[in-house]
Amino acid sequence: QVQLIESGGGLVQTGGSLRLSCAASGRTFSWYTMGWFRQAPGKEREFVARISWGGISTYYADSVKGRFTISRDSAKNTVYLQMNSLRPEDTAVYYCALDLRGTSSEPRDYDYWGQGTQVIVSS
Repeated sequence: QVQLIESGGGLVQTGGSLRLSCAASGRTFSWYTMGWFRQAPGKEREFVARISWGGISTYYADSVKGRFTISRDSAKNTVYLQMNSLRPEDTAVYYCALDLRGTSSEPRDYDYWGQGTQVIVSS
């Protein structure tokens, strides 16, 4: 059984930084695409970033491009999301997820999800 556990969320001021971590267990996750998504109150879950197996390919939502960086440490079975220049509109619960079948940006294509970690950016 795959488990994904996020950490690193918190309260930060506008312009600040946070690094989220997602620790995976249960299978050799380095062979699969890992993604970060977020969901703000009253809004649908949206794609933030994804990273391919091996960490060779990354892809970002336009709203975070240039500010967020996704990376993975396969030896530690951990994926990271470095978030810089944070804005109030980045406030959301952030989820990591595992895609067993491809390299999608759609939440419905991801097979396993973490419980989420809250990020609040104050203005």
